[in-house]
Amino acid sequence: MSSSQNVVCCLNPDCPQPLNPVERDACRACGQPLTLLLRGRYRAVKPIGRGGFGRTYLALDVDRLNTYCVIKQFAPQAQGTKSLNKALELFTQEAVRLHELGEHPQIPNLLAYFEQDRYLYLVQQRIEGLNLSQEIHRLGPLDEANVRALLMDLLPVMQFIHDHKVIHRDITPSNIIRRKVDNRPVLIDFGVAKQFSETLLLQPGTRIGTEGYAPIEQLRSGQAYPSSDIYSLGATCLHLLTGCRPDGLYNPLEGRWMWREELAKVGTVVSPQMGQVLDRMVKDLISDRYTSAQEVLADLQSLPSLQGAVPGWVRQHKTDGRISTSSPPFGVGWSSPPSQPSPPPSGAEAHRPVQGKAKSASKNKAASGRRQPVIPPKGSGWRCVRVLKGHGSWVTSVVFNPKTATLASGGLDDKICLWNLQTGVMLYSLVGHPRGVNGVVISPKGQVLVSCGDDNTIKLWDLNAGTLLYTLSGHSRDVNAVALGPNGLLLASGGEDRSVRLWKTDKGTPLATMAGSAGIIKSVAISPDERWVVSGGLDNKVQVWSVGQGTLLKSLSGHFNSVNGVAISKTGKLVASASKDRTVRLWRLPQGELLKTMSGHSQDVNAIAFLPDSRTLVSGSSDCTVRIWDGELGELKHTLTGHTSSVTAVAVHRSGQLVASASTDKTVRVWQLF
Repeated sequence: MSSSQNVVCCLNPDCPQPLNPVERDACRACGQPLTLLLRGRYRAVKPIGRGGFGRTYLALDVDRLNTYCVIKQFAPQAQGTKSLNKALELFTQEAVRLHELGEHPQIPNLLAYFEQDRYLYLVQQRIEGLNLSQEIHRLGPLDEANVRALLMDLLPVMQFIHDHKVIHRDITPSNIIRRKVDNRPVLIDFGVAKQFSETLLLQPGTRIGTEGYAPIEQLRSGQAYPSSDIYSLGATCLHLLTGCRPDGLYNPLEGRWMWREELAKVGTVVSPQMGQVLDRMVKDLISDRYTSAQEVLADLQSLPSLQGAVPGWVRQHKTDGRISTSSPPFGVGWSSPPSQPSPPPSGAEAHRPVQGKAKSASKNKAASGRRQPVIPPKGSGWRCVRVLKGHGSWVTSVVFNPKTATLASGGLDDKICLWNLQTGVMLYSLVGHPRGVNGVVISPKGQVLVSCGDDNTIKLWDLNAGTLLYTLSGHSRDVNAVALGPNGLLLASGGEDRSVRLWKTDKGTPLATMAGSAGIIKSVAISPDERWVVSGGLDNKVQVWSVGQGTLLKSLSGHFNSVNGVAISKTGKLVASASKDRTVRLWRLPQGELLKTMSGHSQDVNAIAFLPDSRTLVSGSSDCTVRIWDGELGELKHTLTGHTSSVTAVAVHRSGQLVASASTDKTVRVWQLF
């Protein structure tokens, strides 16, 4: 931040080198006077984009503690008073529309719009995260499950903007950002300048939209309809599936799309029903396309669930209804991870879309992986003994069952997977959240699983009967975290509505709403005596709430960025917190005294847990590692590597001998102490 405060950008859209020291009065490259603050509050500090109508800048809002924002500059070339006045009028009309659209949580908020020094400016909320073009470049193409999930999340946004009489006209992977704070897709770049160009500045040969993603009506005449956006979203999905730009997937000589052939080259197949939806989205003729986003959504919702999953209880493997509890989760030890989950019976296989290379790799790995008993020296460290694969998207949460040799995980593929720890086989999946699952916990008796998700709800599942017991509604936005008390009757939840809520699990009765946090809640924990609930969130604080009074007892300050995870020791005397500031901190409960600050992670720390000894801590980070700490000494003991992407959650087995970690690499890893 300090370096940004020492820089100001020249706002001449044609300046070749716009960065200047803040103390200069004129640009050292083009000589034009420098504007330190637009409208007295916005300082442009870095150019981040350029188009035919001006530049886009990263900026600081000095009235909001130098919070980052985005400034879009429009410099219409229209000549004459009449043309300029018309441009200003259209700009104002479009800004009003964007102000209305900013009510949607997946569209950046409009912060300001104005005219200054002959240029038009629009200031928007900055969305931190990778756009989908960057994401597939880094992580590779998406599979069908991920594309379905993306469409399910974006189509309501598209319907929202169309209901407000706005056509985006430039939907591409670069204009969809995976928001870092919650992994939700956010639609950006609503192209105010395109309104101007369409009405005022359209010259022969001018094209509206991005070639390959824009339909023919936009490229020929600049006309756009709701179905034009549907075409662009469909073309975007084809890019995300294949990794190839859509203009390379269309054969103009045959007049057809070749995306299936491209997938076949890498051994990937998309289900026929999903293929029909994508084909209809990208039809050349408007009359052949879907007419509304809601129509596409309806067809998607009618598709068969992937991997045979249906709402409620789904068995992927035959079992006798019992899971062994007498044996330890693993044998003496293995020199390498055991085999991956075996494929389901032929009946389920017939309903599962082929996943191409990933599926073949899983089979090869299963064939080669064999248990090799070894007797390593006791206490020599931690080793990965399981890599659990089955989620179709990022895994966001993980928990051990305290009574059986099983583990549960939740992910952004909208499902909860139950795994047999002894075999590594996925036993079954629970599907009920229509949007991503953010958290899972299991009751002390191992009979009830509680989940929360982006659908604003909490769900309680009977693991013995395989039925949904309750759906708890009350949060007005995504529910990010849930925690259970030691008797399994008290449930705490925290969400994006900045509230912590308490519930009674036997009947799903709401007990209290504890509001007062200045930021979104990311994590919650309940003390062993059920006197306190601890939460962490985007206000950079660890907050201690009184269960009996339903009020905030203390706010613990010390972190310099968001608190992503909190945990309470088995003794109830210590609180650990994990933060985006890359540290783990240890506090005394309930006094709030800061005892230790542990540094070592190179990126955000997303999750934290205590081992049963109330001294050892486990953390997971965006640096792809799991770390083991001695909390009493504040020292790093072990660094566990193997994940290829961010670690989002960690869990500790009641024995203290096993740790599980969930990751955006779509896997769960199980680590054993030898």
